[in-house]
Amino acid sequence: MTNEISSPAPESGFLVAALYHFVSVPRFADLRDPLQALCEENGVRGTLLLAHEGINGTIAGPHAGIRTVLAFLRSQPEFSGLEHKESFAADMPFLRMKVRLKKEIVTMGVEDIDPTRSVGTYVAPSDWNALISDPDTIVIDTRNDYETAIGMFKGAVDPNTKTFREFPDWVRSNTGLHNKPKIAMYCTGGIRCEKATAFMKEQGFDEVFHLKGGILKYLEEVPAEESLWEGACFVFDERVSVLHGLEEGEHKLCRACRHPLTAEDTTSALYEPGVSCPHCHASRSEEDRLRFRQRQKQMDLARKRGERHLGK
Repeated sequence: MTNEISSPAPESGFLVAALYHFVSVPRFADLRDPLQALCEENGVRGTLLLAHEGINGTIAGPHAGIRTVLAFLRSQPEFSGLEHKESFAADMPFLRMKVRLKKEIVTMGVEDIDPTRSVGTYVAPSDWNALISDPDTIVIDTRNDYETAIGMFKGAVDPNTKTFREFPDWVRSNTGLHNKPKIAMYCTGGIRCEKATAFMKEQGFDEVFHLKGGILKYLEEVPAEESLWEGACFVFDERVSVLHGLEEGEHKLCRACRHPLTAEDTTSALYEPGVSCPHCHASRSEEDRLRFRQRQKQMDLARKRGERHLGK
């Protein structure tokens, strides 16, 4: 993967950059304030996570602003080899800029899993179809249930996890994973598979592979007519989902539970904007719904004033 994609940028809209890099960064806390200030000065919003093990996040902003932030990151010795993936959004997909300090840049909760020491074999998007079509391969989606609900690779196994922390226990309890020699894993942008494949190697699996650049890179590079991807890919910003060519999808987001919603979901009697949807209505109390209605009212008032409500 090159540091930047070469597809031409649209004349208007916002550049979105998804990035991560596993590397030892003992001074990670010292980078938070200058990085936060630089992003704000350049009109860049999103979330960046800094930890002892590296950096992870997605940011969006004016093209020049994103280039400035990426150049700053790559000027740091630890991130000189940083790679990122680009897409575009018609509207700013984030409400604010947050640079956060974390224990892990992607939380698995298993000690001593180090992707810089042991990791699966990277597979380019152009070679992915052949691998997952091989009858000797088990394909595993490492994302969570609300993500897999709107799209997966054909024939993939869905662990139905609520959080990535559940993934190790799912692997340990599924002894059938040893029935085939090859394990192929994928996630949105590649970062979860870095830890997932490292964990699988620790568990004794030898032939472990993962999609380089994740679903996003596959949707960018593989033509729709050749694709084995079915549905849309959930993204963690206001676009909610993307399709082939990284075009914005049509999903909406339930502001109560953060679950992606189809057009059919929004016609349900259980759907109330900002309050509930078919996926969360049964789990919410009337007190919850009253609170969410008040929040939605404030958001609607802010919208009428031409403002963006940060409680969104």
